[in-house]
Amino acid sequence: MLKWALIFFVISLIAGFLGFSGVSAATATIARILFFIALVIFVIFLVLALMAGQAVL
Repeated sequence: MLKWALIFFVISLIAGFLGFSGVSAATATIARILFFIALVIFVIFLVLALMAGQAVL
């Protein structure tokens, strides 16, 4: 998912450089949403791993 966020970020930079501000804003928003979804999934898996580690001990 971070790969897609990075791809949309690069598209946003290129579109902004070429003057397509609407496309740039849209792809930046998509990149931001994908990044935060990946961050939430990471935190959930981190909590689950910590809970599983304590259950073994």
